[in-house]
Amino acid sequence: MYKDPKNSNDYKSSGVDIHEGNRFVSLIKDSVSKSNINGVIGGIGGFAGLFSLGEFKSMKEPVLVSGTDGVGTKLKIAIDSKIYDTVGIDLVAMCVNDIMVIGAKPLFFLDYIGVGKLVPESMKSIVDGITAGCIESEMALLGGETAEMPGMYKGDDFDLAGFAVGIVDRDKMIDGTKINIGDRLIGIGSSGFHSNGFSLIRKMLLDNLNLPLDTKDFIEGKTLAEALLTPTKLYVKLVTSLLSSNVNINGMVHITGGGFYENIPRVLGDNLSVKINPSKITLPDVYKKFLSITDIASRELYTVFNMGVGYIIITDEKSSKDVIDQAISLGYTASDIGEVIAGDKQVYLEGID
Repeated sequence: MYKDPKNSNDYKSSGVDIHEGNRFVSLIKDSVSKSNINGVIGGIGGFAGLFSLGEFKSMKEPVLVSGTDGVGTKLKIAIDSKIYDTVGIDLVAMCVNDIMVIGAKPLFFLDYIGVGKLVPESMKSIVDGITAGCIESEMALLGGETAEMPGMYKGDDFDLAGFAVGIVDRDKMIDGTKINIGDRLIGIGSSGFHSNGFSLIRKMLLDNLNLPLDTKDFIEGKTLAEALLTPTKLYVKLVTSLLSSNVNINGMVHITGGGFYENIPRVLGDNLSVKINPSKITLPDVYKKFLSITDIASRELYTVFNMGVGYIIITDEKSSKDVIDQAISLGYTASDIGEVIAGDKQVYLEGID
């Protein structure tokens, strides 16, 4: 049988280097361990991650809350610009912001990275971002999987997915059932596009306008790539603070894929709608720049993007000022952007609908 002397019949010759995989694990161990919290049993490298629920024995009916997500085509910006240190934060934020709307305390996170060729130093930057997001969320990075699959991904391409798990006592769950007509919508500012709408962003900026990712000062002091890769804001500290205070939280909304029109109705009763005044929202600079050089219908903008509001706290009028004050004291931007009205789960934006 013919054997090509230039090739070996081993795993490495097929594009998978087990030794580089082991080196990658050794590179991230110290970073990952910094996210450990009470409940973590063992460390990374085992077949499964272990987490004890012993400290939650006082809960009457503990409920585990989970959320999973990815970063979408924002990854293409990271890949093409070779900036890898922010998308890990995005991954955590997209998952943990979802479970926070129930009022859950984050416990742990697991990630999945699929790559064509494992470059440990690049992947370490991603995991460092994931760890940073977990630390800010006060939850553990309990484990993960990095799969080297040269037949699935080409060149520098990779994909990210993850999921977060939290816990809440069932009688303290925030499910929107307490939302009433007259409640106020407190909009908490976003850091930019977060991790939604990047297929449209790339079409408008990279394809239609042919802007290079290294375009300088797209917004002050940042290239186009840096501006677009601003990580998704985490709202854990704010929600945790509000839950431990005396304010009434009747509902919460993470403005993610689907924008205002798709996400807000998810927490409304059948007899409720909301009316929002967009002029009360402060747009981040990256949005101002994007809107000044593109032409997208207003309704489409609020269907695809967060438009400066990454999270909404729905509270009664009495607590609305306290919510705003707490948010501002923690470094968030916050404003009263609208109210709950009678209706059939509709979202009305003044000047648009």
